[in-house]
Amino acid sequence: MSSSNPDFVQALTQAHLHTAAPLPAQAFCQLAEQLLDLLFPERSARPLRTPDAVAATLDQLRTDLATLLRAVPTPEPAPELAASLMSALPVLRATLLQDAAAIVAADPAAQGLAEVVASYPGFYAIAMHRFAHGLHQRGIPRVPRILSEYAHQRTGIDIHPGARIGPSFCIDHGTGLVIGETCVIGAHVKIFQGVTLGALSVAKHLQGIKRHPTIEDHVVIYAGATILGGSTTVGSHSIIGGNVWLTESVPSHSRVYHQAHIHVTRSQDPTEDITFSI
Repeated sequence: MSSSNPDFVQALTQAHLHTAAPLPAQAFCQLAEQLLDLLFPERSARPLRTPDAVAATLDQLRTDLATLLRAVPTPEPAPELAASLMSALPVLRATLLQDAAAIVAADPAAQGLAEVVASYPGFYAIAMHRFAHGLHQRGIPRVPRILSEYAHQRTGIDIHPGARIGPSFCIDHGTGLVIGETCVIGAHVKIFQGVTLGALSVAKHLQGIKRHPTIEDHVVIYAGATILGGSTTVGSHSIIGGNVWLTESVPSHSRVYHQAHIHVTRSQDPTEDITFSI
């Protein structure tokens, strides 16, 4: 006979009875991977060679997506929603090609589009975000966050699916990057690792209110910078230096950085420590 507390057992039973069936999270993530492989055969182990094969794969993915969406309380019937999402693939691919080209142009180490598309975590995180954002815009619950957290786990890049990001977006390295829900990022923006585009406050009553910054076109944000606040705007063509903490707006063509004084003293005795004063 069980020695468990009967009241606790009853409470857990009620919790289980009133919990909806879990979403097929793994299946949604797998479908996103298949879509990415279809859009960019550089990623695929088995590229398709004929128009018929491509068309058949598109039809199959649309059917699979509709089947998965039936498990979600969607704002419109699953087949129509799946068809609408699939019809947006040409624009999505064109946007992602702009992102990949921006990464190639900005990174001297990049050997070309094929390398970026196949292996760069920044491109992968951007692609998964654009998938998730498309679902988020159509009011589909939970699934966008499943995709964003899947990409977060794989890349260390945390982008909320609600964030609005313009074309030609470049993430360089990217580990530790955080972009909040109401962040708005313009075109031709480049962001390095460890950057936080966050909120000044995480109070629950601010839900639905713009809490994260606006980054205008042609801005570069270097590693470790933190930019906070829904009213904070970084003007176009600005450069935000590494480790900057910014909570107020700056105009276009700004240069924001720390000016460090470095003094190095070297002893004649190589066994003694070098002293750095920063």
